[in-house]
Amino acid sequence: MITGAQIRMARGYLKWSAQELAKKADVGISTVQRMETVDDVPSASAKNLNAVERALEGAGVEFSNDAQGGVGIRVKL
Repeated sequence: MITGAQIRMARGYLKWSAQELAKKADVGISTVQRMETVDDVPSASAKNLNAVERALEGAGVEFSNDAQGGVGIRVKL
């Protein structure tokens, strides 16, 4: 699962507004805003979290989670 911190990082990298991400993921803007308020995995429905993840991945973002608890993003080349 992706974290709120990763969503913030990815959206910032893509220079998308919360509204733009919400539209691309077909979720409400308040859902995106709520997801981004936490650093860990947001308490959101799996359907909405997956939709946000797919929208960001579709724009070229990859999510990384290492065994030591580090999280991040990178761009697909």
